[in-house]
Amino acid sequence: MTRRCAWATGPDELLRRYHDEEWGVPGHSDRRHFEFLVLEGAQAGLSWTTILHRRANYSRAFAAFDPARVARFTPARVRTLLHDPGIIRNRQKIESAVRNARAFLGIQQEFGSFDAYVQTYAAGTGRRPAPRTLADVPAYSPESVALSRELRRRGFGFVGPTIVYAYMQAVGLVNDHVVGCFRRRALMSRGSGSPAARSGRPDRRSSTPSSRRRPTRS
Repeated sequence: MTRRCAWATGPDELLRRYHDEEWGVPGHSDRRHFEFLVLEGAQAGLSWTTILHRRANYSRAFAAFDPARVARFTPARVRTLLHDPGIIRNRQKIESAVRNARAFLGIQQEFGSFDAYVQTYAAGTGRRPAPRTLADVPAYSPESVALSRELRRRGFGFVGPTIVYAYMQAVGLVNDHVVGCFRRRALMSRGSGSPAARSGRPDRRSSTPSSRRRPTRS
């Protein structure tokens, strides 16, 4: 029997596929980074399944998550999106996605890529015990707090420490598949997360208590 993280064991096949095929997989695509910044920001106050089932609509609405195109969205385009039933029609979240795209381009220009910039925040993500249950998964980490602070300074919105940590989990900057989940071992072999996180060995130097669960965040 295949063992998964508890949040992916329900009847939702799309959520299960996301867990099995995407969540926590490390990569270096700037477009993927931008996609999950948009999606995780949209999730604020909602369940992840609400956003996941609208993902294709978000891709259509936000130019296939091309930050250069989204950065050029006009107020008229934003007004159009406010009438799009396929996405969460929240003005603050939509306008923030456009501002974030512009700030994202600034980071690309400064660092060569957003990926090169954000990888510097992954170095310490394994300085805590590997999670054995969902209760062991933190709501945020020192790294997400630091990255959140820096992104806000650069003009990003909807990037609080919890949202940023969810983004880091999604794009493989940290491996939060629980011990025993079949995906944890697969990602360890691919180098997801920092050395301590990949090993699964306890490291008590840094630990943030958990109040967060993958399906829902507020």
